[in-house]
Amino acid sequence: MAHAIHQEPRWRRLPEERPRQILNAALAVFGEHGLAASRLDDIAKRAGLSKGTIYLYFANKEELFRAVVQHTVISQIEVGEQLAASPTASATETLTEFMRKYWAFMRSGEFAPIFRLVHAEILDFPDLARFYADEVVARGHRLITSIIARGIETGEFRDIDPAVAARMLNAEFIMHGLWCTHPEYFQAVAKKSDEQILNELMHFYLYALRPGAPDTTRPPGMHS
Repeated sequence: MAHAIHQEPRWRRLPEERPRQILNAALAVFGEHGLAASRLDDIAKRAGLSKGTIYLYFANKEELFRAVVQHTVISQIEVGEQLAASPTASATETLTEFMRKYWAFMRSGEFAPIFRLVHAEILDFPDLARFYADEVVARGHRLITSIIARGIETGEFRDIDPAVAARMLNAEFIMHGLWCTHPEYFQAVAKKSDEQILNELMHFYLYALRPGAPDTTRPPGMHS
């Protein structure tokens, strides 16, 4: 008599994938319910795991949120830091490649739920707010600032406060990235594809940084 073959669930056969499964499930649940209302039981169910399995990897929901941010946002910053450390690429080439990768992340399914969580709930979790401010906001700002500062030193970019220029880049990309998540609204105005929007953003920003351009944009009465 033939014996039935018992096939274990995939997560049992591939235990090394459990952390990624948990993080993906957590991002989905956080995005649907918000950070405060999300339960580890819901995350475990979404991941196809037991709640006890989650505790093998993450002590609590807050630690899990930190890991989600590390897996999604901070990992992208690390890629940018590696780009900026290249000894051969010019600052213009580095900034252009960074903007392409930044836009790809803005338009990924990971960015919007993280952004909503941070702006809707993060202040209710002071430790997480400090973590996000230090590891995402400040670190990302330093990265862009360093690329622009190098371009100023090499003469590729005009003499401008690199920290201000970095803040302007963030504002442009984040707002356009958010708008493009609602194509029914944005297409009514822009009528452009994601690639066209990206090209416009890069052209506009790099043109603003071009060397030798007189500063004719300062409002009357505003001093440097």
